[in-house]
Amino acid sequence: MISFAHVRFFLYLCAKFRIISITMERKVRVRFAPSPTGALHIGGVRTALYNYLFARQHGGDMLLRIEDTDSTRFVPGAEEYILEALDWLGIEIDEGLRMNNGKIEAVGEHGPYRQSERRESYHQYVKQLLDSGHAYIAFDTPAELEAKRAEISNFQYDARTREQMRNSLTMSAEEVAQRIANGEQYVVRFKVAPNEDVHVHDLIRGEVVINSNILDDKVLYKSADDLPTYHLANIVDDHLMEISHVIRGEEWLPSAPLHVLLYRAFGWQDTMPEFAHLPLLLKPDGNGKLSKRDGDRLGFPVFPLEFHNQKDGTVSSGYRESGYLPEAVINFLALLGWHGSGDKELYTMEELIQDFSLDRVSKSGAKFDYEKGKWFNHQYLQLKSDEELAQMFIPVLEEHLRDAGLPEYRDTDTIAKIVGLVKDRVNFVPELWDQADFFFVAPTSYDEKSLKKRWKEDSPQHMQELLALLEPQEDWSAEALDALVMPWIAEKEYGVGIVMNAFRICLVGAARGPHIWAITDILGKEETLKRVQVALQNIHE
Repeated sequence: MISFAHVRFFLYLCAKFRIISITMERKVRVRFAPSPTGALHIGGVRTALYNYLFARQHGGDMLLRIEDTDSTRFVPGAEEYILEALDWLGIEIDEGLRMNNGKIEAVGEHGPYRQSERRESYHQYVKQLLDSGHAYIAFDTPAELEAKRAEISNFQYDARTREQMRNSLTMSAEEVAQRIANGEQYVVRFKVAPNEDVHVHDLIRGEVVINSNILDDKVLYKSADDLPTYHLANIVDDHLMEISHVIRGEEWLPSAPLHVLLYRAFGWQDTMPEFAHLPLLLKPDGNGKLSKRDGDRLGFPVFPLEFHNQKDGTVSSGYRESGYLPEAVINFLALLGWHGSGDKELYTMEELIQDFSLDRVSKSGAKFDYEKGKWFNHQYLQLKSDEELAQMFIPVLEEHLRDAGLPEYRDTDTIAKIVGLVKDRVNFVPELWDQADFFFVAPTSYDEKSLKKRWKEDSPQHMQELLALLEPQEDWSAEALDALVMPWIAEKEYGVGIVMNAFRICLVGAARGPHIWAITDILGKEETLKRVQVALQNIHE
């Protein structure tokens, strides 16, 4: 029989190891809070995805907040880019900013959702920290700080050095007020107590303990632009927006102790969100964090969409424009740092939602295997119907036909049939053209390697005889042509490979393509015979 003592001990263990989660106490609310400073890195996309999967699995809300307190780094168009990227990938936003028919809309009761629009609301929280003695005003100029760094090795603005600086801890209240009245610029710094072990429970990494002596008195507010820094705005907004879980990259783990201290300073420790710090996405060789330069060097995108930087005019490639399907990108990213409950590799978004769990997120970084990304895209291409792929291929086809000065090809049924013949050979939709171009444009030249290997001395004679055999043929089906040509080759003892390879070169221009009778079926009798005649005139003249 289970006694009360057993129940009490079990509850103690649950509390100790945090088996009983905050998710049982309040609704799950997560947020993705990017900065509009450029294109959204693929690592940021993975962070958004994990937040989304966690929220959906627990019946919670996914929020999108723009953290634009650093006005000097703002890039025009970046906000629209972020929202369009998430929309393309199918990461749905329940609250905050989101795309609706190409336009940005704000939805929810906790707005505004741009930190720059919440400017006035932060003032009271800066004042609260100052009044409670958890923060102080500092007037040190950049030049003075630089001089102090030169004077003190490994200088850090903290309990050991703050009394040597120009701040409200070393000045009278009257002097501080006068300096502010005179328009002197200042910052508000958080006052970190010395030599305190700060405990951060991380849902991925367990208990993390950092001594406050290694923390500096971070700037929370700058009078120069009347905006808070990330640290203050982040804490205030997460609290006011009732965020239950903060799931973010491990680069923010060193800031987590400061955030815990801020929650305590405000008296919000009872509603402080759970933290989960995701592993980094590493370079393909595993040596360091994935960067745009790695993508440029190895030929793969590190951004979801192509990005045109309006500040410097640079253009960065994107997964969408490179031919990736959004579901392939989602599947690929999900498995970079997380593994499912079994050996399954292909997941729909719904299956990811069902299987996702933070306890199966790795603590170590994940190598960015871009070749595996291609494999995922290949798999998802094969799952699409020929008709779907044909619709995706048509814009590519039309562009190539225009470049060749040829009219549009409007037979969508035939395009779908062609796509079905070659799709297993491609990883991306644009590659369909490389495999199927000869169906739309007759060869005007012939591959030298193919000629050298496949075009024999007797090939012109064989092709003349084949023309004569095919010209009276009325039934142009694959079965009828096979029943006509194969016995003829056997009777002549020419060799199937010798004849059919030469025939393929006439029709395609090289030794490539699907089954020969599939090619003749698409081309039709008239075009097939014409191509053989043209080849006989142009090869080895």
